Amino acid sequence: MRFKTGHLAVAGRGEGAAGKGKKVGMAIALLVGVLVVAVAVALALYVDRNRHGEARMIERAHAAGLEEKQADIDGTRVNYAEGPDSGPALLLVHGQSMQWEDYASVLPGLAESYHVFAIDCFGHGESAHDPSLYTCATQGASLVSFAERMIGEPYIVSGLSSGGIIAAWVAANDAERVAALVLEDPPFFRVTPEAMQQEPGCFAWLDGFEVVHAFLQQDEIDDLAVFYAAHSYLFSQFGGLQPKIAKWTAAERAAHEEGHLVLSWVPHDWVRGMYYYDDFDPQFSEAFYRGTWVSEGEQACMLESIACPTVYLKAETQYGKDGVLYAANSDEDALRVEKLVDDCETVRIKSGHDIHYEHPDGFVGAVDRAAAMAAMGDGAIIR
Repeated sequence: MRFKTGHLAVAGRGEGAAGKGKKVGMAIALLVGVLVVAVAVALALYVDRNRHGEARMIERAHAAGLEEKQADIDGTRVNYAEGPDSGPALLLVHGQSMQWEDYASVLPGLAESYHVFAIDCFGHGESAHDPSLYTCATQGASLVSFAERMIGEPYIVSGLSSGGIIAAWVAANDAERVAALVLEDPPFFRVTPEAMQQEPGCFAWLDGFEVVHAFLQQDEIDDLAVFYAAHSYLFSQFGGLQPKIAKWTAAERAAHEEGHLVLSWVPHDWVRGMYYYDDFDPQFSEAFYRGTWVSEGEQACMLESIACPTVYLKAETQYGKDGVLYAANSDEDALRVEKLVDDCETVRIKSGHDIHYEHPDGFVGAVDRAAAMAAMGDGAIIR
């Protein structure tokens, strides 16, 4: 009897160990299941942001009251978005290969305090595509006429990149009505072909103008995004990823010939520069390649002629391992801007080129600062 009792006790301990092992196995299976679900959700959110994040920002801009319109200015179509009349007029000029929607990240905030007018430059979006219009002076003169007809009061003007040079031209040539200027990382003194090709080189030349020029010299590929992905200087720095990005871009464009480019598996910020390529005339870039868009002398002249308060946002100056300038211009170029503009307040910011996209609060703060400077000055009076 004692033998049987001992035997049963041993069996009980075996069953207990098996039960514990089963519970551990179930816990591990549950943990693996949770991890699989978490990874699946993370991937789904990643793909969703890449494919739809930009469109959602644009939807929020429309929800904030931005309405897309068109105007005939001196016989030429100008496409723009106008916000509610919430305060002083603000004219926004986007950078190269973008369009007014590029400001979507800041439009809801700006629309609360300003009467926003965000335009499509010539060769971009729904504005006129005509190479005869692709000079800084022609675009600037059109915006001065636009401001006279459509804004009709003193205004603040802000521009990103080449749009910043256009904004400076407007400020210099419409001094009676421009109350303040915001220069968002414009490539002053690094925008002519001679300046951009100075050794050891400039990112905008290598990744932009050379690639677009090469695209225009061939007839095998008719989609700029597809050609750019395969020949981009930027993507060449990603090692073996460039062929994959090029393949995915070609597949995406083949599947969706209309509409803006999005890639599911590539971070949107990497390829955002191609987002509006479907509405961009590459001949606009060719004007920079040929050196007909603006001259060195014109740049200095317009900066010297700016009389209004100016906030100059300068993104961090960086250089690649090969010495290539990874910035709109150098610190030396920026100092020239500061010396030429009479009333200039410079804000240096650790950011990529598109400051309003990467640091929306910082950009809105710069606009607010420009408005405050204008209110304290004795120039054009803003509301």
